[in-house]
Amino acid sequence: MKITIIGGHGKVALILSRLLSERGDSVTSIIRNPDQAPAVAATGAHPLVLDIEGADTPELAEAFSGSDALIWSAGAGGGDPDRTYAVDRDAAIRSINAAEEAGVDRYVMVSFLTADESFLVPLDDPFYPYMAAKITADAHLRSSALKWTILAPGRLTDAEGSGLITPDPDPTADTATSRRNVALAAMACLVDPSSIGTTLGFSDGSIPLSRWIGGLHD
Repeated sequence: MKITIIGGHGKVALILSRLLSERGDSVTSIIRNPDQAPAVAATGAHPLVLDIEGADTPELAEAFSGSDALIWSAGAGGGDPDRTYAVDRDAAIRSINAAEEAGVDRYVMVSFLTADESFLVPLDDPFYPYMAAKITADAHLRSSALKWTILAPGRLTDAEGSGLITPDPDPTADTATSRRNVALAAMACLVDPSSIGTTLGFSDGSIPLSRWIGGLHD
């Protein structure tokens, strides 16, 4: 497969691009800073420098052209509400529209477990902009014509990640989720149509990812 990762220098993306490259997929990783290119190339991916915050829909569609699938793993990193909305909401929405324009119908969004109106924090909470941005972007993806999957992991960690998960964990409990497990989930979704049209909430656990995803529509 020809796969484009948006946000290619993020921790999940770097793990994912290496896994995909080792599987034999052709990976293009979009990054904003050219200084990040060597780290991306070391995973086996081709680095493409493009500022998604400033790129319009046609520019993104051109970058996506020829891909079999897109994976959104970008983020503003918090701290600046305006930039959070610009990247996590507006750029994400443009990327969805651009995927449709480019004819790339498979789209995997990396979101988070409580990206839902029912968990939305008060407006004055520092986490509000990120939550609101992701909720809006996820909703736009669900309403699109794309073959979408939304990955909703719990609290991210740098634990090793064994491919074992707990589906739909209690958000009030320990939701630690290794970034490697998020990458493994994204990789599995790309080759298993059972995940299309689903939002997959999960944390680290004891159930094999492949068995869970493969049995989604049983």
